[in-house]
Amino acid sequence: MMETLQADVIIIGGGIGGCTAALAASKRGKKVIMTEETDWIGGQLTSQAVPPDEHQWIEQFGCTRTYRDFRNRVREYYRRHYPLKEEARRDERLNPGKGWVSRLCHEPKVALAVLQEMLIPFTSSGRLQIFTDYKVTGADVDGDDVRSVTVQHADGRFKKLQGQYYLDATETGELLPLAGVEYVTGAEAKKDTGELHAPEEARSQDMQSFTYVFAVDYVEGGNFVIEKPEQYEFWKEYQAPFLQHKQLSWFAPDAHTGGSKEFAMFHHEDLWGLWDYRRIVDPKLFVEGTYEGDISLINWPQNDYWRGSIIDVSEEDREKHIHESKQLSLSLLYWLQTEAPRPDGGNGYPGLRLRGDILGTEDGLAKYPYIRESRRIKAVSTVVEEDINANTRDGIKQVEDSVGIGCYRIDLHPTTETNTFFYAESYPFEIPMGALLPVRVNNVLPACKNIGSTHITNGCFRVHPVEWNIGESAGYLAAFAIEKGVLPRDVREDQALLREFQALLVEEGIELKWPEIGAI
Repeated sequence: MMETLQADVIIIGGGIGGCTAALAASKRGKKVIMTEETDWIGGQLTSQAVPPDEHQWIEQFGCTRTYRDFRNRVREYYRRHYPLKEEARRDERLNPGKGWVSRLCHEPKVALAVLQEMLIPFTSSGRLQIFTDYKVTGADVDGDDVRSVTVQHADGRFKKLQGQYYLDATETGELLPLAGVEYVTGAEAKKDTGELHAPEEARSQDMQSFTYVFAVDYVEGGNFVIEKPEQYEFWKEYQAPFLQHKQLSWFAPDAHTGGSKEFAMFHHEDLWGLWDYRRIVDPKLFVEGTYEGDISLINWPQNDYWRGSIIDVSEEDREKHIHESKQLSLSLLYWLQTEAPRPDGGNGYPGLRLRGDILGTEDGLAKYPYIRESRRIKAVSTVVEEDINANTRDGIKQVEDSVGIGCYRIDLHPTTETNTFFYAESYPFEIPMGALLPVRVNNVLPACKNIGSTHITNGCFRVHPVEWNIGESAGYLAAFAIEKGVLPRDVREDQALLREFQALLVEEGIELKWPEIGAI
């Protein structure tokens, strides 16, 4: 017999946006149910093993109050629980891994603990229920409204979830097709978006590559070479037609030039080292003997997977691409351990050790692939390239219905069909409420990177603090609509309601406007 549960707000997907939507709606006193496909909430920060991608002003401004709280709590977690050296303990801007991708490179398990800590007042009171290992499988739809959603546990059990609002916070927009929400995937045509760099013809399967991240430490003099992956010979020789180099090499696509850029394992002469790019533990910050070596998360250009999409394809094709992506990551590790050229003329770094314990997995790979591009709702208003690209506008675009802010470069990794990659400087941007509103369905809201952006602008809406803000604002919007007895679109269309809602967001620490700053 299927169990039926009821709440005010149903959140499908426990990634960054799902967690912040749950936090927001719970703070407004609403009953909330959140489901998550894996056994870890946190998405990019945890199950996908991606340290925060952030803008250069993140320590001063440009994020929500709760995101800043999260960052502070991560640092405090290390101070409370880890044997830090005194200098590191006193560092207000402690960066546990001293990685150069972010000012705060930390372990996924720490992010998980902090997110659980932030939500525990609501899970403890029963206001928020979280069900992990549940995947959405169906929806009961009546015209423009969703009446219930069905989720299935990994062991086969089902639950029917009924609520007033349903938020899609899944990594790939899994609820949208089940709920009949109009959406787009891949690259839109220039005639549809008017964007300068959009292709002439739409390609719904031409999406950004995804990546299976893995964790390794490096023990000088050790030998931890894994068993040769079954597809190693393929990936060792693989060279995509758009690349000037083999996939397994020290070269990576250079979006600035369209050519190749050379790296090294560790910084060497004028070459940037990839090892500390996403390093999450720098032993020099900890009491001597705490760690045998650095720990790094390998999310490099070399393990970007673009040979096929996992969205709106058959289950057979999805499993094929998931398997190949895992094989690519394992092949990269094996290549690094055995054949990667070293500056001393030798080959391989056998001291690299796969650390599945860091990610809570047996195979050493992340629990879920790092997803850069999702299904995106057809929205009341869609953010296009000309709203953000610093080469097409002069200054930050102001929007009347702002529900938050974000900042990141337009950064598209090689795509699955045309293998297009694109990079452009951008201005910081405001998040319009209209991008959170489906064109037709009344009670479904996007809560992560499935908002009304395009293939191009998704490249800067997909990062951690932006998804955090989107989820938080979506959670508040659902709660506010319930309190006022109106639809979310009514909040946008009624000036008095819009101003009241925006005042609520500001009171809750969500910045709606940027100061005068330049492009990045």
